[in-house]
Amino acid sequence: MGRLFGTDGVRGLANADLTPELALSLAAAAARVLAEHDRSHRPVAVVGRDPRASGEMLEAAVVAGLTSAGADVLRAGVLPTPAVAHLVAALGADVGVMISASHNPMPDNGIKLFAAGGHKLPDSVEDEIEQKLGALDHRPTGAGIGRVRDVEDAEGQYVQHLLKVTPHRLDGLKVVVDGANGAASVAAPDAYRRAGAEVVEIHTAPDGLNINDGCGSTHLEQIRKAVREHGADLGVAHDGDADRCLAVDADGNEVDGDQIMAVLAIAMKESGELTDDTLVATVMSNLGLHLAMREHGITLRTAAVGDRYVLEELRAGGYALGGEQSGHVVLPAHATTGDGLLTALRLMARMAETGKPLAELAGVMKRLPQVLVNVVVADKARVAKDTAVGEAVAAVEAELGDTGRVLLRPSGTEQLVRVMVEAPTHELAESAAQRLAGVVSSVG
Repeated sequence: MGRLFGTDGVRGLANADLTPELALSLAAAAARVLAEHDRSHRPVAVVGRDPRASGEMLEAAVVAGLTSAGADVLRAGVLPTPAVAHLVAALGADVGVMISASHNPMPDNGIKLFAAGGHKLPDSVEDEIEQKLGALDHRPTGAGIGRVRDVEDAEGQYVQHLLKVTPHRLDGLKVVVDGANGAASVAAPDAYRRAGAEVVEIHTAPDGLNINDGCGSTHLEQIRKAVREHGADLGVAHDGDADRCLAVDADGNEVDGDQIMAVLAIAMKESGELTDDTLVATVMSNLGLHLAMREHGITLRTAAVGDRYVLEELRAGGYALGGEQSGHVVLPAHATTGDGLLTALRLMARMAETGKPLAELAGVMKRLPQVLVNVVVADKARVAKDTAVGEAVAAVEAELGDTGRVLLRPSGTEQLVRVMVEAPTHELAESAAQRLAGVVSSVG
């Protein structure tokens, strides 16, 4: 059996891979590990979930597991992932548990753990928790059993925090919000209205079964249409747990995470918030972001793919902004994890402050055509060391010069090598990617 924790917690098909028994055992193990790390007080956990149907079942199991190990539980109900992280810090809790499978389809679910302060757990602590699974340690009885209470106005506390850190009112802006029938279906429209925007809602009526169903940040077709129909200034699309967002401009054109980061980085540099004038992105961010940042005197540091690696780079350097092309953006001064609502508020605040439409602001970055080819191989490690592959990559890089980029990245979970090429035209990127894919395939 492989490691239980992935890059974003434990995830799988609810009641098949991710069972109530596993959820209970995982929560109990987390409480035991926390108690061993700090015996000065009884552990306190904040528990939240997205609205998918299986979350009700898994929440009950998580709460039972935590309390059976002696932890007190603050039950926050349906909330975005970043709201749970915020409440862990704001309420001085020892751990946060978010039950969500993010943008995955409804049948899936997941469990994500946060440490004190709302930060992601280190790998070493996750490993300790995994080792404790199913352990028959002494269980408390009587007054030693954990207690449960609901957090009063959990959503209101989170929205109030967002409003405090939004630098400009949004009066005069009209925004369409796609809540993905997920965790932000109430919080996002509420936050944007209270910040001054006129809000049109779509997919903000979760019934437990419709989360991410043809809507949200992975399905932009309907928000494009709604923005044009309502004459809105922009659209904001969240995923199921709202730790990310994508946008569309007034004409319905997508504004991805790279473009959002470009807009925010320039704004933060002007306001003096951008530490060391540095932005953190991943190796998959478009070359256009690199070029735009260079033009505006901003250093772009790259991390491996995955929000945890962006977070590690942000914390190591004390930087103020980072994220991914997918719309997962982190502003460490105000959030310990990606926060789609905070990102959208900051983006709209920049529009309101400058009076410029989103298309003009996002136009500071020109996206280069990007082609990604997944090549199935027998041995991805051999491909990485192969001389012929290295020579082929060098040849394409020489051909593209400063106008393009090549990236070969082995999959973390499969025998695949991902070949990515960016070039001035789609045809050139496609041709180069297919050539490299052919070499990788012949070697692997």
